Amino acid sequence: MLKITNVKKVFNPGTVNEKVALAGVSLTVNDGDFATIIGSNGAGKSTLFNCIGGSFFPDEGHVYLDDRDITYVPEYKRAVEIGRLFQDPMKGTAPHMSIEENLALAYLRVAKKKAVFSRISSAERKMFRERLALLDMGLEDRMKQPVGLLSGGQRQALTLLMATLVPPKILLLDEHTAALDPATADKVIALTKRVVEENHLACLMITHNMHSALELGNRTLMMDDGHIVLDISGKERAGLTVDGLLEKFRTGAGKELDNDRILFSKVES
Repeated sequence: MLKITNVKKVFNPGTVNEKVALAGVSLTVNDGDFATIIGSNGAGKSTLFNCIGGSFFPDEGHVYLDDRDITYVPEYKRAVEIGRLFQDPMKGTAPHMSIEENLALAYLRVAKKKAVFSRISSAERKMFRERLALLDMGLEDRMKQPVGLLSGGQRQALTLLMATLVPPKILLLDEHTAALDPATADKVIALTKRVVEENHLACLMITHNMHSALELGNRTLMMDDGHIVLDISGKERAGLTVDGLLEKFRTGAGKELDNDRILFSKVES
């Protein structure tokens, strides 16, 4: 379980460029929760992820993981329990290393009773191959090829596998399909749903697509100006339309949603 209490983050404090990125945010994500997050640029979505992942420490407030205070735990230590995918498919993998070597690095980083420079056993190599086969991209037959030769969709699928090879406590997805073509994005989304469900992961996914925000997972959050202005789940979410979501944003934020990219997704099928 992830718990965030009254987290605040201000960039460039005391200057003309001061920006309150998180204004006392509190949030609880239970095991098995798959929450989508939507909001305009600058709403605080990625800043929230950076606080959870440890890219920087909050100015105020606390971050707990399974009731342990990790507020000031370094990012590299949190990475053992927190998986993360970024919008850029080029992030998260070493392009000049092979698929097998990338998987080995990801596995050894988080596997219990394994030193960082341990050798991968034949059983573990077989496991890598079996997990790659589940992606249905033929990567299990290309394990010795450099990751840099893969397409963006293949790299993002591989990164998803690397992040969940040993199931993390929580998975953070920062618009991880935004840079992919629609067909590939659909495939990666399907993989994401399967991985989250099979491993009963707690997951937070940032998206600009309003349909995805309502269709994926069991919970939808909307952010604006460093605040969570909407948090819906259950029957309320199940019957909600995109127009209804916009109306709830208007009520919670006290203004219209003004983001062309998000509003364009409103008319997508």
